[in-house]
Amino acid sequence: MPASLQRAPAPSVRLSLGAVLVLSAFGAQAQQAMPQSACDAPHQTVLQAAAAKYDARAIWLDRKLLKWPGADATASYQLYYSAAGAVNAAAGGKVAGADGSVALERFAGQPDAATVQRFKYVADGAVLSLPASADAGKLLKQQLVLVQQGPDGTVIDATAVQGAGALDDLYAAAEKVTDLGAAPARGATRFKLWAPTAHNVAVCTYDNGYAKASAIEPMRFDAATGVWSASRHADLSGKYYQYVVDVNVPNVGLVRNLVTDPYSVSLTTDSQRSYIADLDAPKLKPNGWDKVAAPKKVAAPTDMAVYELHVRDFSINDATVSAANRGKYLAFTETQSNGMKHLAALSKAGMTDIHLLPVYDLGSVPEKGCAVPQPSGAADSDSQQALVGKTRHTDCYNWGYDPFHYSAPEGSYATDAADGARRIVEFRQMVMALHKANLRVGMDVVYNHTYRAGQDKQSVLDRIVPGYYHRLSDKGAIEMSTCCFNTATENRMMAKLMIDSAELWTRHYKIDSFRFDLMGHQPRAAMEALQARVNKVAGRPVQLIGEGWNFGEVESGKRFVQASQLSLNGSAIGTFSDRGRDAVRGGGAGDSGKDMFARQGFINGLVYDPNAEAPQRPKEDLLRAADMVRLGLAGTLRSYPLPTYQDKIVEGQAIDYAGQPAGYASEPSEVVNYVENHDNQTLYDANALKLPAATSSADRARVQVLGAAINAFSQGVAYFHAGQDILRSKSLDRNSFESGDWFNRLDWSYQDNYFGTGLPPQEDNGKDYALLKPVLANSAIKPTPADIAFARDAFRDWLKIRSSSSLFRMRTASDIRQRLHFFNTGSMQVPTVIAARIEGAGYPGAGFKTVTYLINVDKVEQSVTAESEKGKRYKLHPVLAAPGAADKRAKEARYDAASGKFTVPARTAVVFVE
Repeated sequence: MPASLQRAPAPSVRLSLGAVLVLSAFGAQAQQAMPQSACDAPHQTVLQAAAAKYDARAIWLDRKLLKWPGADATASYQLYYSAAGAVNAAAGGKVAGADGSVALERFAGQPDAATVQRFKYVADGAVLSLPASADAGKLLKQQLVLVQQGPDGTVIDATAVQGAGALDDLYAAAEKVTDLGAAPARGATRFKLWAPTAHNVAVCTYDNGYAKASAIEPMRFDAATGVWSASRHADLSGKYYQYVVDVNVPNVGLVRNLVTDPYSVSLTTDSQRSYIADLDAPKLKPNGWDKVAAPKKVAAPTDMAVYELHVRDFSINDATVSAANRGKYLAFTETQSNGMKHLAALSKAGMTDIHLLPVYDLGSVPEKGCAVPQPSGAADSDSQQALVGKTRHTDCYNWGYDPFHYSAPEGSYATDAADGARRIVEFRQMVMALHKANLRVGMDVVYNHTYRAGQDKQSVLDRIVPGYYHRLSDKGAIEMSTCCFNTATENRMMAKLMIDSAELWTRHYKIDSFRFDLMGHQPRAAMEALQARVNKVAGRPVQLIGEGWNFGEVESGKRFVQASQLSLNGSAIGTFSDRGRDAVRGGGAGDSGKDMFARQGFINGLVYDPNAEAPQRPKEDLLRAADMVRLGLAGTLRSYPLPTYQDKIVEGQAIDYAGQPAGYASEPSEVVNYVENHDNQTLYDANALKLPAATSSADRARVQVLGAAINAFSQGVAYFHAGQDILRSKSLDRNSFESGDWFNRLDWSYQDNYFGTGLPPQEDNGKDYALLKPVLANSAIKPTPADIAFARDAFRDWLKIRSSSSLFRMRTASDIRQRLHFFNTGSMQVPTVIAARIEGAGYPGAGFKTVTYLINVDKVEQSVTAESEKGKRYKLHPVLAAPGAADKRAKEARYDAASGKFTVPARTAVVFVE
């Protein structure tokens, strides 16, 4: 053990803090040289194992104050420290192994208002202060154990301390550091890493992704920012690097970690080493990159029509793509493939954005030699899922909600993951290809959690600044409400990492919009800061949308004002609406068992066409669902005056949705409308369960088209799942995140939707196998190619209609309140028909004096009459009246000017204009 790690004199001899820090070899400028062999060592080397383990019930509030919830404020407290993690503070004994201690004083005042607000979730307890002579920055580099002790020094209780509050206070200046990571330039390469608790840091450089280190460079610590930096007198572009970080890890000890850079811009295979690159270098830009601009299709968020697409799904099953490019970024460059022809047709019809499921560096997909299973079996067999299950951790597939490095492109989508340049160039080629197809490019980003934490090899943040980047419980454990290791974007440098990352994608990859996974776990303030940054970089608005679900340890603003549905009003940041989704589809996201069948929705039979499992439901249930659909069509606005089935006019925020306001958006830009996305069963699969078994495949296609019509007509952002337009099925899989290519296939030849290709994976669906088997075995549910073609073309017609008039994309709540009017409402309505008029006079881009749409979800023709609609000069929308219109049945719709009567065929949506 190095002399610098030897323990101080016997712990019964108390040294002053100043004396200990003089003896310690870990002062700000006292770092030791590391051997080059450290660069090729295992990812973790324990230099000195911890003497004991502690939970972390105490919390640093700022650089001077600590709080121990539940602790006696009148007791005596000592903060013990050890450079080697050697503190042993067993209850009933005396503290051993410490280098020294600091006596803490009881704090009688009040922390500042910002600190009180930040730590409002912390329970009452003792608030303690460091003496003026103590250096919190140097203390935080050591193992710290806060001890409540008796007059004779006997330990009553002991805990570690959560340090984020102190680190944020001490190193606030780090937020303004703009060049973290590796920055190569002519004649020099500079490295910067924020690691304020590290004892020693060095940077290792490698000539390629697999050779031994060519050099190791010690880094110097800046006590003002907590940043370590080093420079090499050479342009190291194209080389690779890692950091060696000596740091005290709670409950592990003093550890030497060999770790990649959180600010990596690229990596080698399986993210083993970070890649050194200047993203502005000409060799990393495809020909024409600097000249290709984003399509100017979106003047406001409500203009967005989004197609959510997974890179591998897009082309892995497309035989018209060259074999080398299937499942890769470069598949998007093959403009004559079936897939790109499909996207081009959507673009021409009015789709504005492709949103790519995560394309940053993923932790779960092997980038070399991944397995490619070849399942087969009967429609209701379990053999397919069994084979997929055997290889789910080694195959080429995952949705990607397992972030490893936030700012580097994923290597499995590149043609050569070993070459750090290749993924950069090919990602840009993909963006160029989509822009040339007149489609903007959005990214699904997952800053709310990491794939791994602690000392795991695939943990990055926690191995550099242990315990800082993740949100901790009251005992110091990482919160995992998001499924994984929750990040703490309320902490300065985690928020900075998120914002810097979004800026990088905007600046260097021309990303046009972002979709945030579990955005409700982020502070609204951080999201607004991110919005300002990306807008500034792009020189135009960059739209932000996300999942605003309210749950977990941050629920209902427990820790901060969230970026959630109810808390983002007025921000212009959009959140997905479960209100309209559930009303249209029926049921909820977590349904299982017979609820999957029984909880029908507006389009698939609620009350008017019950299936065999559906209980007898009162008409009121259908009326209530119809009102919820209307509110969705009105942008889910808080302030929209909705005429309800109870013959009352009620603002959206006064309508109940599971104990919350149904109307939650202040403006239409704040709501994202959808009836299907990557989560849960596809709409076709949900309808396979909810529609009566005897429903024909042609009618199933019509029901799918009705769902798309409601989405297209709804004010706000329109969001569609790839394949929704071609009746995509995942063979009833409710969670296909690692279900392989088999359950996630798309068929751009329009011959198959892959319904009935085996029972879905056991883990998420197995408890319902007895219910799913007969559904999958029913070949009558499977659509014909003609059904698929009808749905495809009808979907495009809805896009054309939506893009034909700004009345479907109104900008403000005031516009919607003034111009959108529902008829066929109240207690005497025809409950299976939604009817609305939008007044266009004087509205920019309206295109028509009036637009009226009607949606009949019933199995039979229905008529509605409205006094307000008498004497109009309505005609069918030109798209529906055209000879090539997909839905011939729509031409049978009728309007009688004398009576104001509309007649709409069964399971048909129509638009009239004047």
